[in-house]
Amino acid sequence: MAGADAITEMARRLCRLHPDAPARTLARRLVRECNNAITLKQANLRISRQFGVQGKHSRKNVRAVAPRAGRKAGEVISMPKSMAESWTPHVMKVLGPVGIISDVHVPYHSEIAVAAAIGFLKEQNLSALLLNGDIADFYAISRYMKDPTQRDFKGELEAVRAFIAYVRQEFPDIPIAYKLGNHEERWTHWLWQHAAEISDDPRMSLGAWLDLDKHDVTLVEDQRPIMLGQLPVFHGHELPRGMAAPVNVARGVWMRMKGTGLVGHHHRTSNHAESDWRHRETANWSVGCLCDLTPEYSRVNAWNWGFAVCTVHERGAFDVHNYRVMGDGTVRSA
Repeated sequence: MAGADAITEMARRLCRLHPDAPARTLARRLVRECNNAITLKQANLRISRQFGVQGKHSRKNVRAVAPRAGRKAGEVISMPKSMAESWTPHVMKVLGPVGIISDVHVPYHSEIAVAAAIGFLKEQNLSALLLNGDIADFYAISRYMKDPTQRDFKGELEAVRAFIAYVRQEFPDIPIAYKLGNHEERWTHWLWQHAAEISDDPRMSLGAWLDLDKHDVTLVEDQRPIMLGQLPVFHGHELPRGMAAPVNVARGVWMRMKGTGLVGHHHRTSNHAESDWRHRETANWSVGCLCDLTPEYSRVNAWNWGFAVCTVHERGAFDVHNYRVMGDGTVRSA
């Protein structure tokens, strides 16, 4: 039979290993481990002493190995509440053709490309329009090295407001959604760094600064994908990183998502399709940009102007038509 000191060591070990377990549960285990050398009541007292909840005298004379706040017999600590927030796609509940433009980078947009895209889309009898990120450039608040002569954030905001008003003028009667890209996220990051105390004030939101409510434009934040039927649309910066840029951007999207999707962000028009072993078809698209093709931070590149139209059918079926814009403003299918 084990001696008293040995049993106390058993009690200490159990309390160290299971600091959140109910005392009575550990007491029963202690009785079993010492081959019933002590009663359940005696075991419960020893366990309680090691938790520091046995009484003033014991707390003063016995050093607890796993101190805990007092609680009722049999009480079990609950799992803490999760702070995770729901993250769900934004669903555009429309049928018919939806125009998709991205990477306009106002005020560094191409007037030729924008005019060509808007003119073409106006002829498509659109059901909705999606502004798929990086509509604004926000050069002045970028964390990258900047030309000090170009730092005019107030002027950039005014130009983006004017662009939103122009788009609403050209498409007065259809839903317009504005999904934030990595360039628009510069606004939030700048606020966090320079004005954290007021960053959560609704009046400091990008939607408020760009007058989106005035023009009945829906803002989609938090990198949420937009669903056009069964087609998920991302700006592109949300997808997993860590792999080399593929020759075909759309194939790179498939490698990252392992499923169907459409992105902007890369400023290049591309398509990719393949099926799995069950012969289920997946397809991916990347959409060109409508900005200056030779900005100072990337003089040499393989970008092209472009936009897309996704026609949404009943039950979520869809067709995507990807377009390129030539240097003279001619629109051609990709």
